[in-house]
Amino acid sequence: MLRDFAAIDFETANMESSSVCSVGIVVVRNGSITDRFYSLIQPEPNYYNYGNSNVHGLTAEDTDNAKVFSEVWKEIEPLIEGLPLVAHNKGFDETCLKAVFRTYRMDYPDYIFYCTLAASRRQLKYLPDHQLHTVAEDCGYSLTNHHNALADAEACAEIALQLL
Repeated sequence: MLRDFAAIDFETANMESSSVCSVGIVVVRNGSITDRFYSLIQPEPNYYNYGNSNVHGLTAEDTDNAKVFSEVWKEIEPLIEGLPLVAHNKGFDETCLKAVFRTYRMDYPDYIFYCTLAASRRQLKYLPDHQLHTVAEDCGYSLTNHHNALADAEACAEIALQLL
């Protein structure tokens, strides 16, 4: 059972994987949430498309004065040091993380990633779908602010504690 990890969730401004505009991190140690981190991020490239904004509610006005990713990651790094990362649909979040590391010419430290989406598909075959809010509800967690990066990371952490 995975008892020490950091759940991570990104929202993006547009269809580019590097356009992260917010991040949520939930740190779990010994099976308990010990830390939470949320930040808006000025995206790169810095434009929003309607579809993305419609999902998460963020616009350029929200992030015009936000820090860029490399500055935000300096705050995150000490929180997650030595921990594997967990995401619901790791393919999306891991791709975003690698893309934004490349964009800012940062050395990617080959984080170990686990996926609660894959785990839910294996273990919760009876669900009508395996979207984050559906799986979270089945695991007893009420996701009330879906597509807020911190709320989604917390839901992911709760799912991971049960399925991983």
